Amino acid sequence: MGPSGSGKSTLMHCMAGLDTATSGSARLGDAELSRLNDRQLTELRRERVGFVFQDFNLLPTLTALENIVLPLRLAGHRPQPAWLDTVVTTLGLTGRLAHRPAQLSGGQQQRVAVARALVSRPEIVFADEPTGNLDSRSGAEVLGFLRDSVRALGQTVVMVTHDPAAAAHADRVVFLADGRLVDELHAPTADAVLARMLAFEPTGRTG
Repeated sequence: MGPSGSGKSTLMHCMAGLDTATSGSARLGDAELSRLNDRQLTELRRERVGFVFQDFNLLPTLTALENIVLPLRLAGHRPQPAWLDTVVTTLGLTGRLAHRPAQLSGGQQQRVAVARALVSRPEIVFADEPTGNLDSRSGAEVLGFLRDSVRALGQTVVMVTHDPAAAAHADRVVFLADGRLVDELHAPTADAVLARMLAFEPTGRTG
């Protein structure tokens, strides 16, 4: 978490191998990302990382099911039927698999995007403002499903957000300001997160 321009998305991109850090290092499991070439980084992201973006990134001509399994198909893999069923059931998409994105609500589209990120059983899922384009109800649903993926499926999720209510779904919140890690909070509540965020504002520091 952090205010706009604090470096949240840049940090996530470096952690996911989408950007190269100018100093320090980023590791995913046993892989030192700065030592991988472009092909190796592409393979790592495809095989070991899932992504959930603010704008869904679904292909409009494909059904929900086709969108979910697309990354596996592109990698030459078949989905594991039992795991696919578990993900789809956990995300409440069983009755929507034949629908195209235009036939789904924003919350349902984001659930499809979450399922797409989970179906390959990645080591980590990066979610960049996953509720930014959703109304409060749909956003709460998606956050609940991400939380369920951690609790029920054992998934690791790293989320960028500036919303204290969204951050309250996490086990741990790390705060950034001016490109630096400045604080952290375990077992957060929305009120506690908001209080920490206000402390980083100029008025909070002086008054």
